[in-house]
Amino acid sequence: MPVLPPIGAEIPCSRLAINTPLRIKDALVSVDFRGGIKHRIEVNPDDPMNSVRVRTVGHRVTAELPGEGEASGGTITIEQNDIDIDSPSTLRVTQQFPPKYEFREVTTFTMAIERPGDGEALVLTTKEPMVLLGQLTQFPPRGDLYKLEKPVELVDLEDPTTVLAVIEKFPVKVGGL
Repeated sequence: MPVLPPIGAEIPCSRLAINTPLRIKDALVSVDFRGGIKHRIEVNPDDPMNSVRVRTVGHRVTAELPGEGEASGGTITIEQNDIDIDSPSTLRVTQQFPPKYEFREVTTFTMAIERPGDGEALVLTTKEPMVLLGQLTQFPPRGDLYKLEKPVELVDLEDPTTVLAVIEKFPVKVGGL
């Protein structure tokens, strides 16, 4: 039987999302996010034999904005909003042999876009949580590619009705990098 990670374990994983299409207002850019995430394993009361809940206890990735000249360039930082209270992420055994897992990672975050000469950073937050799906043969993952369930809309903290940025895809390789 495939082994689920032990309850209480904290598992750090590296993250690399190359050529991530990101729409900021009306401009489409392609950026490379690098960083990491840390998960804490908890009991899943809905299915304790075949799955665990996975609480995010740290998440940060950064990217350089492309561009030339004084007004171009800058950085984008994605960081976890707050401690993951509900722990909606799950790791489930889908096949006994060879072992296969499905990881459904649900994350809310803040994105800060800093450009030279802009003064203050543009700070946005997820309108709905980002959901990444990973089909794994082991956990923690070792360079596995996760896919975005649907594009992630980002809104201004003071005006949550206006979408100012969209992560169109987030082709992120996790762990073993």
